[in-house]
Amino acid sequence: MRTTLLWVAVIIVLVASGLLTVLAITRETGVMGLVTGSVLAAVPVFPVIATFLWLDRYEAEPPSLLALTFAWGAGVSTFGALVINTASLIAIHNAGRDMTYTAVFVAPFVEEAFKGLAVVLILLMRRREFDGVVDGIVYAGMAGIGFAYVENVLYLGRTLADTGGGGTVFVFLLRCVVSPFAHPLFTAAIGVGIGVAVRARNPLLKVGAPVLGYLVAVALHGIWNWSASSGMAGFAAAYVALQLPVFIAFISLALLARGREGKLVAQHLDIYGRTGWLTQAEVAMLASLPARREARDWAQRTGGAEARRAMREFQELGSELAFLRERMARGTASADAPTTEYAMLATLSRLRARFLPGFTQA
Repeated sequence: MRTTLLWVAVIIVLVASGLLTVLAITRETGVMGLVTGSVLAAVPVFPVIATFLWLDRYEAEPPSLLALTFAWGAGVSTFGALVINTASLIAIHNAGRDMTYTAVFVAPFVEEAFKGLAVVLILLMRRREFDGVVDGIVYAGMAGIGFAYVENVLYLGRTLADTGGGGTVFVFLLRCVVSPFAHPLFTAAIGVGIGVAVRARNPLLKVGAPVLGYLVAVALHGIWNWSASSGMAGFAAAYVALQLPVFIAFISLALLARGREGKLVAQHLDIYGRTGWLTQAEVAMLASLPARREARDWAQRTGGAEARRAMREFQELGSELAFLRERMARGTASADAPTTEYAMLATLSRLRARFLPGFTQA
């Protein structure tokens, strides 16, 4: 009941903030600017989303939660940032200070806080769906993608209204082609921090890792905004010195985290291979992404689409079981973990019967 009420409250907040954001953007861009900006800003969204989902291949996150974080970034985060950033702009203008202060010293703190709240929300609502650094990166990335999409709509629509098509093309190339990963990468630092905290036992690390992740996100965001206000020379220098290295570091960290997930799957499923719940071949297959892909292709050839679906479900549930077992070993699993474990094992047996009808449990 409590979870249902929380979902209802979140949906109401998302819808309300989304509508208010659309109204605020339309006031600045007009309907034509809103429509044009929405279409152009959508171009980089799907490739960037695909990149983050590619990282999350051992245990794909529920589409509903991915949609929630994207919507939070697009609605709540953008509306909150619009309100606070606009208020700070007015205050700084009235104080006679440089208006770039907002972009460098206010917006990064505000925007990363709102985007980071999406990851915290997932952690509060569905703790069992959050297993570590990779999950943190994916959820944070989705919030960043949602935020970047709406921000790009605003910038593209405003440019169209102010300068016409030429300026709009320039903004599109700059924001949607050259730097589509900026916001997702900034917020990914928060996801890394929360992912570390989820797995940590040390109370200091549980608090310190998310705080450090947030500060890293703010610093990266602030430097990026400063470069954007420094002209094309400053932007180009920051792109080479900051954006590209951060992107490479992000991909490297994500791949290392994903590789660690594969090792955890092998380690914690081994007990089921030794006790007969799984075969040793299944344990090896579940711990290897190439082997998983080959197994799905085999199931398709031998049993058709239904067998392939069963194999995919078997693989995803196998990963969930490994992560549950890992939490049990660390002492962070919920009290009903043994019951959940047995239910997962029984489901794996039923799924196996759908893609391997002649198999007999040892």
